[in-house]
Amino acid sequence: MRKVTVTINNNEYEYEAGTTYEQIVKDFQKDYEAKIVLVSVDGRLRELHKILSNDCTIEFITLAEKIGMETYRRSATFLLVKAVHDVVGAESKNHIVAQYTVGRGLLCKLIDIEPTEQFLRSVKARMEELVAQNIPIWKTSYSVDEARKIFAEAGMEDKVKLFKYRRASKVNVYSIGDYKDYYYGYMVPSTGYITHYDLFPYDEGIILQLPSRHSPNIIPEKTDSPKLQKTLQTTSNWGESIGIENVGDLNEMICNEGMQDVVLLQEAYMESKIAEIAKDIVNKGGRKFIMIAGPSSSGKTSFSYRLSIQLRALGLRPHPIALDNYFRNREDTPKDDDGNYDFECLEAIDVDLFNKDMPALLSGETVELPSFNFKVGKREYKGDYKRLNENDVLVIEGIHGLNEKMSYALPAESKYKIYISALTALNVDEHNRIATTDVRLIRRMVRDNRTRGTSASGTLNMWQSVRRGEEKYIFPFQESADAVFNSALIYELSVLKLYAEPLLFGISKEDPQYYEAKRLLKFLDYFLGVTSEGLPNNSLIREFVGGSIFNV
Repeated sequence: MRKVTVTINNNEYEYEAGTTYEQIVKDFQKDYEAKIVLVSVDGRLRELHKILSNDCTIEFITLAEKIGMETYRRSATFLLVKAVHDVVGAESKNHIVAQYTVGRGLLCKLIDIEPTEQFLRSVKARMEELVAQNIPIWKTSYSVDEARKIFAEAGMEDKVKLFKYRRASKVNVYSIGDYKDYYYGYMVPSTGYITHYDLFPYDEGIILQLPSRHSPNIIPEKTDSPKLQKTLQTTSNWGESIGIENVGDLNEMICNEGMQDVVLLQEAYMESKIAEIAKDIVNKGGRKFIMIAGPSSSGKTSFSYRLSIQLRALGLRPHPIALDNYFRNREDTPKDDDGNYDFECLEAIDVDLFNKDMPALLSGETVELPSFNFKVGKREYKGDYKRLNENDVLVIEGIHGLNEKMSYALPAESKYKIYISALTALNVDEHNRIATTDVRLIRRMVRDNRTRGTSASGTLNMWQSVRRGEEKYIFPFQESADAVFNSALIYELSVLKLYAEPLLFGISKEDPQYYEAKRLLKFLDYFLGVTSEGLPNNSLIREFVGGSIFNV
């Protein structure tokens, strides 16, 4: 048998051609704390069932890495879908839909099935059987027409519709035994790899609880976020009511009814939700400080303008304030463990000054508010005097707006807190969800390039740092909000696609962000691209693609 040379960690090893990458992994797994689930071969990601053919350099991808954990979560979802299929025993209908994340878990809605304890036990027992049997997860390439026929026969009309708009000529279909399904992204080589998970009942479905890449061998406790989940469910129900539950539905409506109808429906729905929040603020009475917070690229600025318009229509006089204006001077800003300025932490804000100015305004005093000069890193005063009269309210936007430590001197009854995020309820298809984080990342990438000239690689490089700040300073306070606003637009990825694709294609193979760029390009390929020409100039998406009537 022909020998090939494999370079691993700068050392050379000889293997026979035809050896699977999984066999090579077995020789090195002992050196890694987290399980190896993929390999990079000469810079290209490969699943472990693939075989060695030529001399190459191999790097191992573990569950401790983002793409490794995504592979695990995708594989665990497939395992759950297969187990439900086996327990129900119906071959012609899909009975489970992956909807959205709940904490560290994935909420899957059951169709025509009661999520009883007995059913849950049966599904979990079947999953355990499949894991114990260590069944290979095979990937087979079919033509688009063949794939559509396979899924039509299985009653998976969502996939039939999705592949109607497939540009590539081939579709990779995964199988566990004789059960076939489609997933975009990589899989572990067999069911025996999927050892850490749990199941919980939730309303009309199941929560598949999975580990994080930071603790890949620990199943976290189930957490509830009722306000967030209610908002997601409301959005999901609305999508269902207008006939757009997945990308195939969206593409179909764009083709058959035109983008304008989709845009008008979405914008009307969003405006009605903003109006509901404005009415709630007025009805509660005495709310002088509207505190708005949310993760990066949630559209906080556009939302605050549109909310202000609704408040004005109800007789209030809103005044915008950015918490960023209360940044400490640059030399007083704390630094993180790497020695860089930590602008995300609460200590970067002059909290005491804020809690001096706001109560003074509440008591009827006239206060000169600061503005922050980011070019010189100094807080400045330029004659911005404010005095709150009977109908005046302050619309305050900033990362720490929901944290009580930010506004400790203000009485609770004077505040109205709003959490905003792009909570995507649209799915690629019934088993492939769209991560909310991906939508915000693409928004940020497009805006950073347009307003700051930042490359896509630059945005991707800093994204994990942004995410860490959100986990620490925003997400823990989201359930304390009086209202949760979903800023996701059902059509936005079709618009963002035309802006993001050229940026992502610009990332070279040598760039550390190449894999992530390829993943996002593959994701965007599902969407029909449409221009932004027909979008309203007050649309929230204008904050990212440009052309907004607001100063964003």
